[in-house]
Amino acid sequence: MDHIQHINPDTLTLEDIKSVIDQHKKLQLSAVSKKYITDCRKFLEKKIKENDSLYYGINTGFGALCNVRISEKDIAGLQKNLVLSHAAGAGEEVPKEIVRLMLLLKIHALALGHSGVSLDLEERLIKFYNEEMTPVVYQQGSLGASGDLAPLAHLSLPLIGKGEIYFSGKKQKTATALKKDQLKTLTLKAKEGLALLNGTQFMTAYGVWCLVKANRLISWAERIAALSIDAFDALTDVFLPHTHRLRPHAGQRITAERILNILRDSDIGKQKKTQVQDPYSFRCIPQVHGATRDTYEFVKKVVETEINSVTDNPILFPEEDLILNGGNFHGQPVALALDYLAIAMAEIGSISERRIFLLLSGQRGLPPFLTKEAGLNSGLMIAQYTAASIVSQNRQLCTPASVDSITSSNGQEDQVSMGANAATKLYKVVNNVETILAIELLCAVQALDFRKPLKTSPVLEKMIIEYRKMVSFRKQDREVYLDIEKSKRFIEK
Repeated sequence: MDHIQHINPDTLTLEDIKSVIDQHKKLQLSAVSKKYITDCRKFLEKKIKENDSLYYGINTGFGALCNVRISEKDIAGLQKNLVLSHAAGAGEEVPKEIVRLMLLLKIHALALGHSGVSLDLEERLIKFYNEEMTPVVYQQGSLGASGDLAPLAHLSLPLIGKGEIYFSGKKQKTATALKKDQLKTLTLKAKEGLALLNGTQFMTAYGVWCLVKANRLISWAERIAALSIDAFDALTDVFLPHTHRLRPHAGQRITAERILNILRDSDIGKQKKTQVQDPYSFRCIPQVHGATRDTYEFVKKVVETEINSVTDNPILFPEEDLILNGGNFHGQPVALALDYLAIAMAEIGSISERRIFLLLSGQRGLPPFLTKEAGLNSGLMIAQYTAASIVSQNRQLCTPASVDSITSSNGQEDQVSMGANAATKLYKVVNNVETILAIELLCAVQALDFRKPLKTSPVLEKMIIEYRKMVSFRKQDREVYLDIEKSKRFIEK
């Protein structure tokens, strides 16, 4: 039972999702969620039959066509056409791990029991997830306001036998995959296409993935910064708690405390220093890294709220006998948060690159570019160029998407969040930061070899031993890109 994640109306946390991913758990609907879904579906069918009212997207057209009545005999066709017409994605494919998160988040949202879908539809989505039948989804197409329409349409195409899907290790036509698995296509009922396409699961899935990775990278950034502190023979009194008590931001305090613990019993740290102060990229690590920690916590709260929200339209309230139109699909809360996290993570990369620059500068007893026979050898000179180019790209990517808006649907959708663009930009920024940190790790360990026989802390010495099993000391020039890739793999372990 440890490898089953029950889908129920309870709060789903980031830690729960990470557990599902790491432990390869299967999904299973709880009895409570089955009842919620069934009761809501019965309510919807009753409302459709009992009066002549217009319900958006249920017996009307969509967007600017919201006042066009659809006859009862055409309701199923309406839902199918919605999925087909909205599958207008373009660009690169969404990574499979994020598509699986989209499935998980959509399954959870529908299980909250306010969307009016059938149990059959929910069970089919769960089957796709459990059997790793992963729809092909494209990165471009969502304005992040009337839901992530185009990406979610591509996510939904396999339900009606259309589109492409990854199954049994290869990409194939959905019809072929369904035949192999002896599955029939579904006929979408009233409201089901709309419930599938309305929602913020595309941007939120990216947010979840980026938060999980960002959390890991923030911890690595502190360890790697600690290596650089000793490599540059920097002062450690700036990490003492006295200073941080007087500016008690939680992230600042945690970062300072963690770095002091990581550097405990360092021989290099105990050496008498000649400098009075260090450059900001060393002296202000608690303030910069700590601010990113605080941003992470804020964005995590926003994303967890979104995970547990009903974000389609209209929303059904069986107990109150209401069907209400609203705007819960609007991605502004998530868009702003993802832009914020991109900026915060880019700063981790920016300060890291400054430490790389100083380690290569030939100061404090270190050879220029951390190489013997500098001149004959260029050492790690160009590694800093690479880091600098990535930092610059991150700054360009950090132009906020959430301040942009382009009117669509003939003016009906006149203010949009662009949260999907915020999400895909954040993904690039987070991956870029990993590369920058890998370069700092490469440089810091190389520099510490020039400090021998002095040692850094026992914790870091142990880490260096493991690192050196993958990346050897650079005695002379060799391809730098191979060492950068190995450093990335070390961080990813």
